[in-house]
Order: sequence, then C-alpha cells, then structure tokens
Amino acid sequence: MPTTATTATTTPPVPAPAVSPSAAVRLANPDAEAAGCPDRPNTPDVPNSPNSPDRPNRTAAPDAVRRAGGPLPVLGLDVRVPLAGGGEVEYAALDYAASAPVLRPVWDAVAEYAPYYGSVHRGAGQLSRLSTELFEESRATVARFLGCRADDQVVFTRSTTDALNLLARAVPAGTRVFVFETEHHAALLPWRGRDTVWLPAPGSPDEAVAVLEEALRAAAPAGPALVCVTGASNVTGELWPVRELAATARRFGARTVLDAAQLAPHRPVDVERLGVDWVALSGHKLYAPFGAGVLAGRADWLDAAEPYLAGGGASGRVSRPARGGVEVEWRTGPARHEAGSPNVIGARALAVACEALTGADFPRLVRRERALTAWLLDELARVPGVRVLSLFGPAADRVGVVSFVLAGWDSARLAATLAEEFGIGVRDGLFCAHPLVTALLGPGGADSGPDSGPGSAPLTGDGAGPEVAGPPPAGRPAPGAGPDARPGVPLSAVRVSFGVGTPDGHLARFLDAVREVAARG
Repeated sequence: MPTTATTATTTPPVPAPAVSPSAAVRLANPDAEAAGCPDRPNTPDVPNSPNSPDRPNRTAAPDAVRRAGGPLPVLGLDVRVPLAGGGEVEYAALDYAASAPVLRPVWDAVAEYAPYYGSVHRGAGQLSRLSTELFEESRATVARFLGCRADDQVVFTRSTTDALNLLARAVPAGTRVFVFETEHHAALLPWRGRDTVWLPAPGSPDEAVAVLEEALRAAAPAGPALVCVTGASNVTGELWPVRELAATARRFGARTVLDAAQLAPHRPVDVERLGVDWVALSGHKLYAPFGAGVLAGRADWLDAAEPYLAGGGASGRVSRPARGGVEVEWRTGPARHEAGSPNVIGARALAVACEALTGADFPRLVRRERALTAWLLDELARVPGVRVLSLFGPAADRVGVVSFVLAGWDSARLAATLAEEFGIGVRDGLFCAHPLVTALLGPGGADSGPDSGPGSAPLTGDGAGPEVAGPPPAGRPAPGAGPDARPGVPLSAVRVSFGVGTPDGHLARFLDAVREVAARG
C-alpha cells in the first residue's frame, strides 16, 4: 500500500470480521462452533451421509491435475452447510462463473487499507491523498494486467454490464454494430434500437470468423462500425477466436470490444496482442467482489461522448451564465465517465487480484484448469443421460465453465438436489444468455457428441431432448410452463464452473454426486 510522508505508523493486520452462524451455514472451526446456532442445534457429521468426512470421494483427480499444482487460497473453504438428510459438509462452491470467491490476498489488502479509507480526488488531508494515490495506482496496475496500449484509458465501472452500457452510450452517431446472437445479455441488450447486425451462432471458431467477414463485406459500413465479441462463453466455456475476429474487423475499418468477463479470470488478456479496441470485465468474477468493473481501451470515442453519468468528478467547471441555465465543461480522461465518489476499495481489490494472478504464475494456473476441465468432461461423458452443451464441439478449448442436462431431471430440481443433499453450489437456468441456451437445448441444438454443432443431432437420439421429471423446487415454474416451452425439450441447464481457488476434491464430490443422482433414474 502506498504511503505519504505524513502517514502514521503502519496499522496491524485487521482480522476478518466474524460471521454470524445461521441455520444455513457455519464455519468449520472451534471458535465459530462455540458461537452456536440459536435456531438450529449443532449436529455432527452423519457417517452415512454421502459427503461426510469419513467417506472419501470415489473419484480421484488424475495425475495431470496433481502435476499442475494446487489452487490459490480463497475465502469460504471453511464454510459448512447442512444436508437435507442430517449432518453437514464443507461447501463446494462451483458457481465461479456467476461470482468467484475472494482471493485471500485481496481480502488481506482490503482489510489493511480499510482504516486509511478517505475520499478520492476530493480532499487535502493525508488519508484523502493516500486514497487518491492508491486509486490511481490501481488503475495503472489493471492497465498492465490487461496489456493496454500507452494511450489507452482505464475507466472504473461497476461491472462488465456497466462497462458495455457505457461504451454503448459513447459510440458515435450512425455507428453500425455487429453482435453474435450467442452473447451474454450484457453484450447483447445495450445495442437494441441501434443500427445492429445480429450474427447467427457459428459452429466453429473458423466459422465465427467467416460469418463476421461475410457480414462486414455485405454491410460495407461507410461510417464507424463496432464488433462486439466474447472471449469465453459463460454457458459453454468455449474460447472464441478473439484475435482473428479483431483482425477481420480491422480489415473493414471496424473496431472491436471484448467482453472478457469470463476470459480474464481464466486466461491472460492482452489488449494490444489481441488487437481489440476495448475490453470490459468485472471484479466479482476476477476474485475481487467489491463492486468494481473496468472498461479499458481507446480514448477518442470516450472523450468525445457525453459523460455516462453527470455529476461531481466528471465536471471540470460549472457556471450559471447571465442568460440562464447551467453551463459545464466536462473533463477528459477516465474522470469524464467516473462521476460521483469513486469506489476506491473496489479498485484496490481488483488491482490486487490482478497482481495475485500474475504473481502466482498464471500459465501454471491455466495448465491446472485445463487439466481439471479435461477430467470433468471425460468423467461426465461416462455418466448415462448426461449431455454437455457445446457450440464448437468436444475438441474446443474451454475455460472452467461447463453446462449440461441430465435425462429425466429438471435442471432446477437437479441443482437443488446437489445443494441440499451434497452441499454443492452450482447454477441452473439460462445464464443470462437466453438465445444461446434455448438454441442448444432444443432440437437441432449442439451437444458433446461427435456430431455436435449447430444443426447437428439433438440432445437425445429420438429428437425430443431429455424428458424432465419430478416437481421443480418451490417457487420455480413447472416443466413445460411458459410461453416458450416446447414439449420434451429441457427448459434450462445446470452449469458447473470453477477457477484458481477450486480444490480437486470439490470436483470429485460433484462427479460422485452426479453419478449417484443419475443412477436414481
């Protein structure tokens, strides 16, 4: 943490705040246990429970996983949750694609800085100056992590969604936007009502490049043009050919924005090497869930646009002219789009996460995740009734995000069963990518079989898709309900996702649980 000449003596480390146990969770340490649970008796682990500590996982990680080394330290590994059948178990957090747990160095840095918190760009006091220095240092750290060009701007936002909406507000009038229909809603919806070319789902990375090239050639944009692409799918985990797509866009005079929400936590991102013009990401997916995101890239469109938010910090000078009204001179640079008091804690957390990933040997972490992903896919392929959703086919490179369906099981019911009976947290639904998931689930959708890809065989050989069975959890719609329901076609999928903090044993427990549930029929 930076210091100023007048900073007092270094504060001692600040311990993590106490967590109040509830009927839902508790910490697996004596101090937390001693606190007791007023609304639930402290129950011991049940030996017959499928996940009790004295029952080891039946699945073991392969040598490739063990050779890649261990995970990074994250918070939450000592949290225990009750099981429906009695007892409790260490919680297996396998929903990293929604929000990743906090890296331990990130939490430590936030706790260390908290006593020194002060206003950014707004005070003359020591803590304000310290906070301002820390905020701007964090901006520079994020720029280095993303491989930004020397003249790029790093604008702190709330999230990827916020960053992409900011850019959508900043594009020049008349800009034609090219977007694949497979995008996350954050990259899909900001362009509604604009001159937008919606690109169909490709069946391979090469086809994605060909589809974009054909669309750009047909449109022949005479004015500004922007291509919006994802780095890694939040549904399938598959990596998109970002560098090739950006190069194609440049040949036609178009710019590119990269949605790196799912890419940055799993792979290094280098703006200059990839050739993209902007990149957007979220801290809460990058092991720093303290409310910060980033839009980084070219300055010209951002400086020419009206501020994303009007208010203090974005304005350089405000006056009341004699003729009435209010006149304002807006700042240039990142401050133009950072109105209001900056989230210095979020920025600091995000910067420390970037440093932690870089310092921990990111290439090793990538090798470990690839080994975990290959193991997971191989084992899921052996479970009767499981079909993994895929756009590009089984040979595609993926990050640690896998969505699947299980024949005979409503996905909401399956996710609830994994949580209530096995203490495993996954996600079910359409994952804020409704067009993509709906296409993959329905007839003609892709699966993990040898003929996967758009227009290939449906999820089951009879053309109907896996049947759904059993009531969904309370408050969830029944299978087949809703205006878009199709008989015999699953309405949603289950997503398992992991990252640098995932212990091997959590995936082993997940695989054991899926096998056990599948065996019930």
